[in-house]
Amino acid sequence: MGDRSNFVACCAVALAAALVSSSARAADEIQVYNAEIAQPGQWTLQQHFNYAINGRKAPDFAGGLVPNHALNGTPELAYGVTDWFEMGWYAPFAVDQGGRFYSDAAKFRYLFVTPDAAKRNFFYGVNFELSYATPVFSQTRYNLEIRPIIGVRNSQYEFIVNPIVDLGFGHDGGAELTPAARIARKLKDDLSIGIEYYTDLGPIGNLLPFSQQQHNIYGVVDFKIGHFDVNFGIGYGLTGGSDRLMTKLIIGTDLNDPNLTAKKK
Repeated sequence: MGDRSNFVACCAVALAAALVSSSARAADEIQVYNAEIAQPGQWTLQQHFNYAINGRKAPDFAGGLVPNHALNGTPELAYGVTDWFEMGWYAPFAVDQGGRFYSDAAKFRYLFVTPDAAKRNFFYGVNFELSYATPVFSQTRYNLEIRPIIGVRNSQYEFIVNPIVDLGFGHDGGAELTPAARIARKLKDDLSIGIEYYTDLGPIGNLLPFSQQQHNIYGVVDFKIGHFDVNFGIGYGLTGGSDRLMTKLIIGTDLNDPNLTAKKK
C-alpha cells in the first residue's frame, strides 16, 4: 500500500505542475470506467470503436484528424497484477473519411481500485494512462490522463462518475477537464441499459464558453454474446462544439477462458 500511495502522490504533483494552457487530442476510447479489473493472473482483451456519423467538419488543431466520418479505435490488452492493480496496453488508430489509416503509437494504463468492485455498493479507484501520440492525434507527443473513479450501485442501478483530467507535456501542453458519467439499470443477468455522458470543457482555469464545449449524451446497452461482453451506444451532441451523431462499440473477452481455445472432440 505504501508504494501505491507514493505513486498517487507523484501523479498529483505532476497534475499540479501542468495546469497551464490547453492541448487538443483526439478520442479513441469512449468509456466510463467502473473500477472492475481482471483477477490476478488473468488476461483480458477489448476492442474499442467509435464512429462520427455526423461529426465536426474541422480538426481541433492544425494538421489534426477531422472527426466527421472518422473511425477511431484501439485494441486493449490488460493483465490483473493484484486484486487492486491492473495494467493495460493500447495501440490506438483511426481511419479518416478518405480511407487513410493512422496509427497513434501506444498507451500504457495503470489502474488502482477497491478490490471486488463489482460486489460493492460503493467503489472507487484511479486510472493513470501514459501515451506517446503521433501528430495527427495530438498537439503534444507525451500525454497523461488521470481518471478518478467514484461509483455506487445496488442490485438494479449503478451511478458512476469519472472526473477526468487530460495533461499534455511540452510547448503546446496543458490540462483539460473532460469528465464523464454513467447511470444504468440492470434488467437481468448480462443485460443492462443506461445513459452515458461525455464532455470536454476546455483548459482548467480557462474553460471554454458552453457553446464551444463538447457535451455528448449516449444511450447504451450492455450484453453478452457467447464469451464476449458488448457495450454499444449511440450518442448525440448537445452543443455546437460537439459531434452531432456518434456511435460506439466495445467488445471484450477473458483470454484465460479455456472455452475460447478448447478443441472440439
